[in-house]
Amino acid sequence: MTACSNGEGVHDEGAPAGSASASAPTSSPGTSGETPTGAGQTDPAGWASGDSTGGTAGSSGTTGSTGSSGSTGSSDSTRSKEPASASAPCSSASVRMTATEVSRPLNHLLLTVTNTGSKNCNLIGYPAVRFGEAQSVPPAFEDSKPQAVVTLAPGESGYAGVLLSAADGSGSHGYTAKSLEVSFNDGAGAARPSLPAKGVYVDDSIGVSYWQSTMADALAW
Repeated sequence: MTACSNGEGVHDEGAPAGSASASAPTSSPGTSGETPTGAGQTDPAGWASGDSTGGTAGSSGTTGSTGSSGSTGSSDSTRSKEPASASAPCSSASVRMTATEVSRPLNHLLLTVTNTGSKNCNLIGYPAVRFGEAQSVPPAFEDSKPQAVVTLAPGESGYAGVLLSAADGSGSHGYTAKSLEVSFNDGAGAARPSLPAKGVYVDDSIGVSYWQSTMADALAW
């Protein structure tokens, strides 16, 4: 499905780390023309220069052992994107969150989390949202659970969709909420993104998606 934003929630894009000769970083898929920037890649030139140094030194016969200096090129590998298992959970201190009411699908809110830190972080599970004075958080759509944890490199964004109310008006106990608190399920703090001035209408049909790497996936439920 295609999600239309009302203009709120601009996403920052981070710059790739690594040397100028690094291969192009891999961007996470998104919609609406977003091209978040990933972390730097391993610099193959470092390895090439190391091999050349080793080969030249080896040809002298007496100093061939100094060819090991070529291994210094491997230090560039530390600039590559960390594996998800090595990343810390995203927290309210390392991200910026926005809440945008979209026109399609109807009665949906898009949560956007952008990594503003200097290291990768993981979006675990789904957001625990509380509108207004609500005493409980809505359930997640289990079918939206991704196959892998969403990992954000610096500058990259992740998304979750919130179904606010039933499109056919079948929901009950509806009310207008003007404030929102979103907690990370791993206990890493809470964010309070702004809602539209008029508030948003919520009823007991409310539900949220798991964190996703694209807007389209977040708004599919």
